[in-house]
Amino acid sequence: MDTFTSSQPSPEHQAYARELQRVLEEAVDELPDGYRAVFMLRDIEGLSTSETGEGLGLGDEAVKTRLHRARAMIRRSVASRIGAVAAGAFHFQATRCDRVVAYVLEQLEAYAVSNDRR
Repeated sequence: MDTFTSSQPSPEHQAYARELQRVLEEAVDELPDGYRAVFMLRDIEGLSTSETGEGLGLGDEAVKTRLHRARAMIRRSVASRIGAVAAGAFHFQATRCDRVVAYVLEQLEAYAVSNDRR
């Protein structure tokens, strides 16, 4: 029986993408208005620093500062939302690690023995 693969993302990947989108949207929505406006114009709409400043009546340095602070606020918000999940995502699998190490050592020993015979 032939197996077909889809060019579409898997359901798990689609669910992950929707959840990530939701977390990011909530983080952006929580930004104070002045920071959200700069973030949206610069990072989402792709306007330059001077175009953003002109549209909002701000100088270039103010735009740069607000964008930097907005990104930092978003990072903190996202980290606080997924922090507990992220810690569990990289849980150390001691038993599995032991099996992998034992297998690698066996293979190294077998390789060394086979090279000694030559």
